[in-house]
Parts: sequence; C-alpha cells; structure tokens
Amino acid sequence: MESSQKVVTRFAPSPTGFVHIGGLRTALFAWLLAKKYGGTFILRIEDTDKAREVEGSIDHIQESLKWLGIEADYGPGKPGPFGSCIQSERLDTYKEWANKLIAKGLAYPDPYTAEEVEAFRQKAQDEKRPFLFRDHRPETFSTWDGTTALRFKVPEIKRYEWTDEVRGELTAGPEALDDIVIIKADGYPVYAFAHIIDDYNMGVTHVLRADEWIASTPRFLSLYDALEIPRPKLATLPPILRSDKTKKLGKRDGAKDVLDYKKEGYLPEAMMNYLAFIGWNPGTEQELFSRDELIEAFTLDRIQKAGGTANEEKLDWINREYIKKMDQSTFWTNAETFVPNWVYIIDTEYTMLTKIEGLLRDRIEKFADVKDLFETGEFDYFFKEPEFEPSMMVWKALKDTPDGLEVTKGYLAKVVEILEPLSEESWNYDGIKAALMPYAEEIGKGNVLWPMRVALSGRDKSPDPFELASILGKETTLKRIKAVI
Repeated sequence: MESSQKVVTRFAPSPTGFVHIGGLRTALFAWLLAKKYGGTFILRIEDTDKAREVEGSIDHIQESLKWLGIEADYGPGKPGPFGSCIQSERLDTYKEWANKLIAKGLAYPDPYTAEEVEAFRQKAQDEKRPFLFRDHRPETFSTWDGTTALRFKVPEIKRYEWTDEVRGELTAGPEALDDIVIIKADGYPVYAFAHIIDDYNMGVTHVLRADEWIASTPRFLSLYDALEIPRPKLATLPPILRSDKTKKLGKRDGAKDVLDYKKEGYLPEAMMNYLAFIGWNPGTEQELFSRDELIEAFTLDRIQKAGGTANEEKLDWINREYIKKMDQSTFWTNAETFVPNWVYIIDTEYTMLTKIEGLLRDRIEKFADVKDLFETGEFDYFFKEPEFEPSMMVWKALKDTPDGLEVTKGYLAKVVEILEPLSEESWNYDGIKAALMPYAEEIGKGNVLWPMRVALSGRDKSPDPFELASILGKETTLKRIKAVI
C-alpha cells in the first residue's frame, strides 16, 4: 500500500518540556517511513493545553530532531499548503469542524458545572460502575456560544473493530465510547478532536503513535465516522521499557533529555542506529546501519509488538563502533571540546594529542569520556613530568627485600643502556619491544617492565612501557628513566 500512494507521516509532540528517547523514536520511525517511500514528514506542535506548555519547548523539540538528522518537510516556521503546523494558530479550523458536528446534531454545549460533573463521577464510583458522561446527556441542547465546553454526541453506541499495522486486528466494546469534550471552555480543542482534523487536512496517511492511545481509539473512530473523514493507517509502536524491564520508561523514571546525550558526546548517527533497534529489527544479523541503510531497510511489518528495552550499554557499544571508524579530523572535531584548556597551553601544536589519539579511541565510549580521562589524570604523564613515591618503582617480587630499590636502579640502568643505541627509525612500539624483551625475559618481566612503566607514567595503571616510550619519544623516555635513577 505504501508504495502505491504518497506517504505522509507526522510527529506531533506537545511543547511541555524536553524530548526523551520515547518521543524521538516515534519521530524517527515516522520519518523513516516517509523517506523510504519518498513521502512527506511533518512536525506538528500540539499546543492546545496552555496550562502545561513550557517556554522554549518548541525550539528544544526542533533542536533535538535536527541533532538526530531528522528534517521536517513542514513544521514551525515552515507552513505547508494546509497552513500552520502549530495548533494554536489553527483555531478557526477546529471551530469550523465543530460547527459541522453541531449542524448534524452531534455536538452540544456542556450544561454542567465542574462540581456537578464531579458529583456524577463520585456517584458512579460509589455504585462501582464506570463513569460515562453520555449517561447524563441532556435531552435538549442550547446554542453553543463558545464560552463553554463543547461535547461530542456519540452517534452510535457500538463495538468497534480496526486494523493496526503493528498489532493486527483490534476491537473494543461500547463501554469505550463517551460524549467527550472536543473544544474546551477556553476555546482550544482537545487532542482527540484536533489531531483527527489536522491529520485529514495535512493529508497524513500513516499515524505512528504510542501504545497509550489504543484505549482511546474507539472514540477517535467514532469521530472519524461522525466527521465523515477517512481514517489513516494506524501503527502502534511498542513501549520503551526501563533497563530493568519492570515498567515503561518515562520522564519520572529517569528518561533523559535527548540533548543531554548530545552534551555527553554521543554521536547522532549512533543514537539513530540505537533508537531504530528499540522495537524494530531488520530481520538480519546486521547491527550497524547508516542513515541511508535504515531508510532502505525500514518497514512497518518489522516493528515488534512487545516492548523494547532502553539499554544504554548497547548505545555505548554502538557509539564506540562509530568512533572507531572515524577519520582523524572528525574524531578531533568531536573530541576537542572535551580536552581541558591546560593541555592546549602545553601542547600548542597538538603534537602529543595526535600521538595519543589511538589511546583515546580505545578508552572511550562517548566523547565526554575524554574529559573524564583527563580529570582523573589518566593522561597527565604525556604532558607533565610524573610525580610518584620511589617505593612504587619496586616490583612486587622485590618489595620485601632490603635492597629492592638498588636492584631496581640497576635494572633501569640496563634499560637505558639497551635503548640508547636505538635509531629514530627503530624507535617505535615493535622496535622498542624487540630490543628490551630478551633482557626482560632473562631477569623477569615484572622486574624490568614495571619500573620502566612507573618511571614513564608515575602510575600503576597505564599503557604498557613499549607504547609509552614510543609515544613519548626517545629523548623524553631516556630523560625520565635517568632522572629516576
């Protein structure tokens, strides 16, 4: 069906705060579907609940999508042939459709106060039955003047059946239908009414949505029928579960702002790859997908029904794989903001930073890890003279001997003797290792390589001494060992 029609999808968040990965995944799946079939993707802002609106949220939503690489064909500041993509700028449209329902006898002003409705609700609760407003529908309707809430009059109380592109055949009984508010007393429409009209006016063919909307679907279907609007295809996405799989991930359960991932140095292409696999799979063993590969592979029938897990260990692995494949220029474009300023003051030509690039790549999963490594002093010895207690020099086999330091000094002197004749051409990892290993194996690897490591780094955990020496260079290596002696 998708290939024989123009596919139009949308992401329609409310501007009530930051975007977390649940919302971003919905946007991604809708965008992938539209791009796969050469269709249109719309960013629509559903800002009809003014009490919950958070200032700056629209910009935040757009920035989040832009970071991931999702560009809307129409959105805020980019109206389509249907007009604005911001619901608060489309109020006349909703009133026009509301008046159509009124003309058909299918909408009426709510005649009750909030206190009266609450009394009805309490009575139903006391009688242990569900509260349905339609049980209190007035026999005659007054004229709606726009100052009170407008309710939809359900035209037919019946069982609804529908096809979900992910969940298959679904059904719900008459108890799911009610006379819901469609326009509030403040003049703003509710979601159940507005999204149906907007989807129709914007030509939306496929609605990808969270599973929380399944229970409300019969009410939506009743509105489609009453408005005589054709239904788009509905595709319910599986929930994203917390890592412990006990409940759905939400803002109250530690879901992070998407832009926090950006601040932590995650790559947008890695995040896109990660999100795509939460609730979808390509049906192959391939795990790393480029943007174009995801567009090519994505289909609705590969979306799973069961919930997917938000596993940041998986995100870390994917991000690390992308980091490994980066060219040098791209790597430093991402890493440089996480390197502390004192390093640039010392290493003005980026000479040492370039030399330790491989070590950095091997030790990070996200670029914020670069900052952590420097803050913990992990790489200080490449830029500063190391400081340490002399007792650190002695290998554990000599710790309890009275002359451990003197013996170690002799081992280091021999290391200098072996390394000094090496040419600059031979001063590399393999050359240094080939020169030292015969002596280390003769005396004992720990006796030789341990004090050499400490002399060069001042740390008990660091790259092996051959790598340290090759990066520091011949002059610095010999200088540090001689200073220790």
